[in-house]
Amino acid sequence: MTTLDVFRAPESVAVVGATDNPAKWGHWLARGAVAGAHRRHVHLVNARGGEVLGRRSHPSLDTLPEVPDLVAFAVPASVLAGGVRDAVALGVPGLLAITAGIEDEAAIGDVIAASGTRMLGPNCLGLYDASSELELAWGRFTPGALAVVSQSGQLGLEIAGMAADAGIGVSRFVSVGSQLDVSAAELLADLAHHETTRIVAVYLESFGDGERLLDALDHLREAGKPVLLLTVGASKAARQAARSHTGSMTSGIDVVDAACRTVGAVRVDTPAQLIDTAQLLMRCAPVRGCRIAIVADSGGQGAVAADTASRLGLTVAEFPPEVQERLAARLPSHAAVANPVDLAGAGEEDISTYASTPAVLADTCLTDAIVLSGYFGSYGRDIPEHQAAESEVARAIGSLAAERALPIVVHSMAEHTDTVSELRSAGVPTFTDVEAALRAVETAHRFTQAPRPRIRHASAAKYRVAPGAGYWAARGLLADAGVPFPAALHIAPGSPDPRAAMRSLSAPLVLKADWLEHKTEHGGVATGLHDADALGAAYDDMVARLGSHGYVVEEMDRRADVVEVIVAARRDPSFGPVVVVGAGGVQAELTQDLALELAPCSHDTAREMIRRLRSWPLLSGWRGSRPVDVDALAAVVVAVSQLIADRGDLGEIELNPVRVSPEGVLAVDALVIATAALDSPPRP
Repeated sequence: MTTLDVFRAPESVAVVGATDNPAKWGHWLARGAVAGAHRRHVHLVNARGGEVLGRRSHPSLDTLPEVPDLVAFAVPASVLAGGVRDAVALGVPGLLAITAGIEDEAAIGDVIAASGTRMLGPNCLGLYDASSELELAWGRFTPGALAVVSQSGQLGLEIAGMAADAGIGVSRFVSVGSQLDVSAAELLADLAHHETTRIVAVYLESFGDGERLLDALDHLREAGKPVLLLTVGASKAARQAARSHTGSMTSGIDVVDAACRTVGAVRVDTPAQLIDTAQLLMRCAPVRGCRIAIVADSGGQGAVAADTASRLGLTVAEFPPEVQERLAARLPSHAAVANPVDLAGAGEEDISTYASTPAVLADTCLTDAIVLSGYFGSYGRDIPEHQAAESEVARAIGSLAAERALPIVVHSMAEHTDTVSELRSAGVPTFTDVEAALRAVETAHRFTQAPRPRIRHASAAKYRVAPGAGYWAARGLLADAGVPFPAALHIAPGSPDPRAAMRSLSAPLVLKADWLEHKTEHGGVATGLHDADALGAAYDDMVARLGSHGYVVEEMDRRADVVEVIVAARRDPSFGPVVVVGAGGVQAELTQDLALELAPCSHDTAREMIRRLRSWPLLSGWRGSRPVDVDALAAVVVAVSQLIADRGDLGEIELNPVRVSPEGVLAVDALVIATAALDSPPRP
């Protein structure tokens, strides 16, 4: 038995706190344990002894006839620690702690860490495994193929209940609770070998060791088990702690999405979206593209479906004349045969139209999914004499979808009818809301997109420059990493005259306050300095206003067709280094146009990030301007991503702006904050 097998298929179980009182957790755990008594030895422990659920109970663990594989605790917080010590002393391999409100979880953790015992919880709602008939949780479960791993026990139960309503059921349910010992990442990795699990639903509020979690999700993808991740919060604390502009503009959700892209998982927004997508994944062929065809028996419903599809990023495919002619030959003269197709009452005259029309579209290779929207599913309910015919059409739709390996989903005005059941049994997902149907198609399509390559970190030894405060130090570090900058000179604090810079640099010049993190906000930048007098005057003014610190004189970029971009990186508490590219300049925070991925990233990933930006048209040649050198920009993104990944002593990096032209890139401002300095206030 492996380290986690005790939570999947124990040969013996004990419930401590077992009771006949149905209002208490001990009753539900005991009842579930007894239901599996034909699969394993079950022992009930109640301090008062006597019978529980008609079975003999024992006053303590040490009075049991054997050492159980798994002990479930449903006891007050004040006695849990003692029970854990007793179980560890007996050599129990696995513990499940439902108990919440524990004052000193760390003390229990120390006991577990010093032993070979594993603990799930505390503060959890239990676990369930359909294949081994192990049920140690509140509520009832319907067996199926969806595994649920949830940090919130009650939300996990909601997902399990919705899965049952959708007819897909649960293969395994684990409420992870406080994760004092067994982590969500371990449980997810274990599901890669769980035969009855086909799809995995995850709810997490925190991610702990992000690298370990990514490894687990990687294993699930390799095992062919799609992962749907639900999470909450945008990591406000992380944004508030950031010193760079991009640190404050990017959120924890952005990082989670990047992590999902890296391992081929998909984040969803609600439990309903999770179950809708799981239903489609479970019953349909893969959604290999964004093109959809809509067949409705109402013009209004078809139009709503088309508008909703476009809003969700799906493409309402255009039908060429020959396809429209084939449709018109089978439908009434007043039917609409463009996309969306309006059957215009044809289904009422011949109910087989609901199958024959999708069949025409399935032959065209114009669509990646078909959405059937409207009344179908209600005929047999409203006119019982039509039930047999409607059921036959439902089976025909299922056969068509299976034969063509083409997803067909049905938005039906009916919810619980014989036809809806027939559709689901035939492998056709059904929805009572057209937006839910279309969103499930869009979400399922994301699983066909290739995961990002996971590039491992290199060695920090290849960088010669150590981090230091100020722009001049940041320039040196980033230039060493391969980022281009204009020619420049450093003016040491207290220098009386910067005019000598004019002899070695080409005007016009820019004067910058070296030490300021956000220079323009404090008047720490002077541009367009064409001669020595202008440079001297600007320098005297800054020293008078800002103080006698170090300054940088830099050649001013005068190239044509320049677009200003921001390239940055930071370190996420769970997933580690991330890299960002976006619209830059002084309005970067206003535009909020950013793309983020885990670092380091490949050149191809960097190019794809740039293409995702809303400002991409500016880079690719807007209104006659020349396209900029995107490959040079991507190289800067890669260099910054590699630097933050390799150098654990760096907390944040920001290049803003990076000026990109058809001739290449030049970074003209840079901020590097050492990890140790993130807890310190910025220098004034």
